[in-house]
Amino acid sequence: MEKMRAMVLSECAKIETNPLKLTQIDRHEIKRPNEILIKIEACGVCHSQLHGIEGDWLDIGIPPSLPTVPGHEVVGKIIEIGDAVTKFKVGDRAGITPLLEACQKCQYCKEGKEYLCESSIILGESLKGGYTEYITVTENFATKVPESMKAEYAAPLFCAGITAYKAVKAAEPKQDKKIGIFGIGGVGHMAVQFAKVENCNVIAFSRTQSHLDVAKRLGANDTMKFSENQKEFLSTLKEKHGTLDAAIVFAPADIVTDTAIKSVKKGGLIVIATVGENPAFSAFEEKTIRGTLIGSTKDMEQVIRICDEKNIEVITQVFPLESANEALKKLKNSEIEARGVLIP
Repeated sequence: MEKMRAMVLSECAKIETNPLKLTQIDRHEIKRPNEILIKIEACGVCHSQLHGIEGDWLDIGIPPSLPTVPGHEVVGKIIEIGDAVTKFKVGDRAGITPLLEACQKCQYCKEGKEYLCESSIILGESLKGGYTEYITVTENFATKVPESMKAEYAAPLFCAGITAYKAVKAAEPKQDKKIGIFGIGGVGHMAVQFAKVENCNVIAFSRTQSHLDVAKRLGANDTMKFSENQKEFLSTLKEKHGTLDAAIVFAPADIVTDTAIKSVKKGGLIVIATVGENPAFSAFEEKTIRGTLIGSTKDMEQVIRICDEKNIEVITQVFPLESANEALKKLKNSEIEARGVLIP
């Protein structure tokens, strides 16, 4: 059996203790006729991996089992295809979102919302993850990547990109709609751009000045520093911009979600793209709170097309595979401008 290098998590622990260990594991092989084998060129480093590795999300069943190879936004070159594959040929480039597989029979799959499938398999929550050199996937859950797209640009599109795109879509964007984006990291900096493609009026919020500078450069109409002093923050916002038509929350902090809800006008819309407690909610203000989760394979194709056509910028910082702990530490300390990417 051929081996491959992988960063393996054997037990959840704080990232400062370097819980990911470089290990030789069995190289994935094609086992079903509809699978493709990808030699990984790049894998994005997502904030949710940090929560999984540190054990913050054990209560919601993440990671479901150990040991595990994290990593769920992958791009690479196809080096082998199963006998029944028609969508790809050897030499094509392809990417995988966090959705590695779904049943394709249930109501969600039939509605084109396969990412909600109850029996879905998530990339990076088993020994199949992106912090390694090779991966297999069935052809239906891979998306073509243009030859011209750099690997470190394309990889983050498969989680950060599709999450941002879908969250903006959920905010029902239209010309001059005033949308507040809370949290400008790997996902938020792309959401700013997707909202601008729809000609929305975008206001970006972050605790970190460098993230606000990024949002400004990428086209945000205005930026504002987020403050835990909710009363003060809301009064400054009202003074400058009035209430928001909609808000999108990417920052995984309950105070941010609560503040976002309060910053939106009556009858407005709040899109929550993170895990947290349910904040205070008054029915009489007729606000809508909507959750969002990655997106479908069709959504992914749109993301690739829009990024290619509109020259959407993806800000990345590249690390070698064996520096995964380092990349996650920097992410934890807000030292990565937007998206870390591992190159095997």
